Amino acid sequence: MVQQKQASDLAELEAAEQVQRPSELIYGLYDRPPVMESIFVAIQHVLASFVGIVTPPLIICTNLGLPPADTSYLISMSLFASGVCTFIQCKTFGPVGSGLLSLQGTSFAFLGSILGVGLTAIQGGRTPQQALALIFGVCFFGAFMNVILSRFLHLLSKIVTPIVSGTLVMLIGLSLIQTGIISMAGGRAAIANKTFANPQNLALGFGVFLIVILLTLSKNQMIRMSAIAVGLAVGYIAGAFMGMVNFSTLSQLPLVTLPQPFKYGMSFDFTALIPFLILFPLTAIESVGDLTATSMVSGEPIRGGTYFRRIKAGVLADGLNSSLAAMLNTFPITTFSQNTGVIQMTGVGSRYVGFYISGILALLGLLPLIGGIFQAIPQPVLGGATTVMFGSIAVAGIKIVSEEPLDRRATIIIAVSLAMGLGAAFVPELFVGKPDVIKNVFASATSTGGLTAILLSWLLPQSPPTSPKELPVEEEIVDPA
Repeated sequence: MVQQKQASDLAELEAAEQVQRPSELIYGLYDRPPVMESIFVAIQHVLASFVGIVTPPLIICTNLGLPPADTSYLISMSLFASGVCTFIQCKTFGPVGSGLLSLQGTSFAFLGSILGVGLTAIQGGRTPQQALALIFGVCFFGAFMNVILSRFLHLLSKIVTPIVSGTLVMLIGLSLIQTGIISMAGGRAAIANKTFANPQNLALGFGVFLIVILLTLSKNQMIRMSAIAVGLAVGYIAGAFMGMVNFSTLSQLPLVTLPQPFKYGMSFDFTALIPFLILFPLTAIESVGDLTATSMVSGEPIRGGTYFRRIKAGVLADGLNSSLAAMLNTFPITTFSQNTGVIQMTGVGSRYVGFYISGILALLGLLPLIGGIFQAIPQPVLGGATTVMFGSIAVAGIKIVSEEPLDRRATIIIAVSLAMGLGAAFVPELFVGKPDVIKNVFASATSTGGLTAILLSWLLPQSPPTSPKELPVEEEIVDPA
């Protein structure tokens, strides 16, 4: 009997070891691949995340009505900031940075609230550049939420449960679909020049939409990962033949652009900050998931003291990196999940590859021509590609929620939060003539629905705990030191 028990324990230990050290892993976290292999793998990481990094600033600039030169600059700074922040996350500086091969990029989670704050500021009489100053100011200070929360992750899970975070993710995706559809039909510029939803715009937009769908259904993992990029490329070429691509601004761009911290200045409004105080905790939880997945596929522990210290350091880096991004004139930065798939495909989990990734991204950010090329993407092409992406975000929220017991309390939280959030998005006339404090707090679906979900999660009586999916608690940590 004792021998059977020992054999069973040995089998369990071997199974656990297999999970921590995947057999397909070629280079582990601290291995140093040869330079050419590192560059080759780094390029794959950049290609998998490139569109995700440049799309948020492109959408924000388009909706705020920024001129092409500013749009190109902000796209460049998004790439440059992603490179710098990736280096910080992979290298680690004291308690900052997970030390994992974790790529940093511009977050889609803040898109709705950034547009809400920016458009409200413009409607209040500010210029688009002054609206940027307000956006960067609230992002700079809001990012310190993650800095603080990184020290108290075990407490965060008591209020921001999977039901709350899943509902917020649903709201992010659902509220952004409107932006995607408007772009598919030609964008806000097309509304002004009376070409909105004309046959040319719709044909191009839905053509890209179908290409992305078909490629996403492919059984080939590489094709699925590149579906958005391929859709944009095909749509870009088609748009050029249709006379919808304007390259005239490219000749006006400098060959190299250097970062200018605080180029647009910074302003602050506490009421505009409130939506970001809701969203940063959400991205902290998402980062925990991304870093856990990265740790697992890299053959590193996903429990215990080492793991939890990395998680805390990673979320702390997210917060400080987002503040740094605001100083560099771009939008909040968070961990990307795309790199987990690349690690699985390549078998390379070495954090030293992250140094090459950061160098490539920073270099691309110094070349304004890259930003200018993306700025010239026709709106129907951008809308056709991103609408699928926004719908996928909503589905991700549904998956998070569906994995939890949907008792009466959970159902009420989801139902009321969706109703309030989408109601605010669908009927913006509710806030016409209201004070700025009301507009800033409730201007977007994510802020209205997110605040509702957090308040209900806090105030409604707790059901008996049944979900095993909680963040690690401090008591479980055994510090070897």
